[in-house]
Amino acid sequence: MVRHIILWKIKEEKTEEEKKIIKEGVKAGLEGLAGQIPGLVEIKVQTESLASSNADLMLDSTFEDEASLKNYATHPAHVAVADNKVRPFMEVRMCLDFKI
Repeated sequence: MVRHIILWKIKEEKTEEEKKIIKEGVKAGLEGLAGQIPGLVEIKVQTESLASSNADLMLDSTFEDEASLKNYATHPAHVAVADNKVRPFMEVRMCLDFKI
């Protein structure tokens, strides 16, 4: 099994209302991939954080293996969500992938 964790920071120029809408779109889009991508075991997006945080969103996903994670990265359903709901709005992205 492979765990895929992403932390994002939304672009600073976005208002709090815009950030709320972006978070909702990312959560709905990414969690909506459940059951669509072979090898994707679990996917969750955390949108609420404590004031001590320096990230706005977290993706926590689990895959059967590294090949499944690689397939997810290029899968058309994932690419559509990433291109339309994630990438245009983020200024920082950090990733940690590891075996569990």
